[in-house]
Amino acid sequence: MRTQQRRPVARSFRHSPIGAALLAGWVAGTVDIGAAAVIFAVHPAVIMQAIASGVLGRAAYFGGAASATAGLLLQWLMSWIIAAVYVAAARPWPSLGQHWTRCGLLYGVVVFGVMNYVVVPLSAAYPRHPFTPRTLLESLLAMLLFGVLVAFFARRTWLRPAAEQ
Repeated sequence: MRTQQRRPVARSFRHSPIGAALLAGWVAGTVDIGAAAVIFAVHPAVIMQAIASGVLGRAAYFGGAASATAGLLLQWLMSWIIAAVYVAAARPWPSLGQHWTRCGLLYGVVVFGVMNYVVVPLSAAYPRHPFTPRTLLESLLAMLLFGVLVAFFARRTWLRPAAEQ
């Protein structure tokens, strides 16, 4: 009787497109909350409530831990979707994996633009403060890091060059 060897479930999931998107989105989304807390000099819970305000409006700031948790879950959901777009695009465009640093930086710029000039204006986010030159630069740098993290984890978990596989 011959036994089949199986790849461990955790390893095969981690190297799947879904696993790559989930890991990339989770790490990048979590780091993004920390970066925003540093940029705006507030507790991460305030950042998470600000994220929740996109759905809840001003009431998010009075919801305590519940609205902060909702903001965290919304952040991760958005980050997973953003990462999934990158991972999905990397199949037809392998250069996204081969040149992950440059492509991640460019993706960060795209994400910054879409989030700040499409998603946030269409949301119930409160308050809406215009960027100062400093917060604009710092927020853009945070999104560049976000894009590089997504590209890195996508490449390391799924988009490995043939020589590494």
